[in-house]
Amino acid sequence: MDKNTEEFYERLKVELDNSNTWPAEYLFKFIVPSVDDNVQKVEDAFNCMGAVIKTTKSKTGKFTSISVDVQMKNAQEIVDKYQEVATIKGIVSL
Repeated sequence: MDKNTEEFYERLKVELDNSNTWPAEYLFKFIVPSVDDNVQKVEDAFNCMGAVIKTTKSKTGKFTSISVDVQMKNAQEIVDKYQEVATIKGIVSL
């Protein structure tokens, strides 16, 4: 992981800790290319966590937006999830 990415996650963790009491509901939002099993990979990352997942395809169908509403234990768990799904080709975390 490069230095900028590391710094981003560290800042995110501090901001999350400052604005939440843990455990807390957190809304992840992603956009993935609608190819291969990208949507399934995101869903699998939140499997067995009691997450509410909503997907919406773009007008052209080339992209799918994914909202994941889930109870998270702490800020580090959120950072870990972002890093886990970052390996999906073309994913954008919002």
